Amino acid sequence: MEILLLKDVDNLGYAGDVKKVANGFGRNYLIPHQLAMLATPGALKQAETIRRAAEKYRARELEDAKAIANQLKDLKLTFERRSGEMGKLYGSVTSAEVAQAIVDKTGITIDKRKVVLAEPIRQLGDHEVILKIVMDLSIKIQVEVLPEGGILERDRAAAKEAARAEAVRVAQERAQAQAAAVLAEKVAAETATEASVEA
Repeated sequence: MEILLLKDVDNLGYAGDVKKVANGFGRNYLIPHQLAMLATPGALKQAETIRRAAEKYRARELEDAKAIANQLKDLKLTFERRSGEMGKLYGSVTSAEVAQAIVDKTGITIDKRKVVLAEPIRQLGDHEVILKIVMDLSIKIQVEVLPEGGILERDRAAAKEAARAEAVRVAQERAQAQAAAVLAEKVAAETATEASVEA
């Protein structure tokens, strides 16, 4: 059946487009949800008006989406999950959990259907997740899955590494200070020797 899209539909088209779709998809989903109407001659006359209005709306929506994308572009989410020996999770990290973590961390609400996962995350490690903010704009965020207690262990290791780096820095400063003191003594001794030779 041929339909005229009234709103943008992911993986199908933009508002004002005329598309051929399966009868069931058109009758049972698109038309009842007011995403499309039958492509009758009267409806086709409205296509250009619908297209222009949709383009204006899409331009405004894209500006808002770009602002959201700028806030989320460097986002890194961390999840703790029980896992087996080989790093396989008992359970998974789903798109709904990623969407909720985004809300918790940034306060920005993202619909779980906008989180694109081919399948739920079932492995420890770093994963790239795509957020499809609007039809024309997607961004990638990092999702790290750690074993239970992994965040605490990582924080302890980071604190230990920072303490070690600080100890190395202090030792280097002491060594430089001692070298400067030895050099100053040497220069003072040389100038004293030169003064005694001249006298």
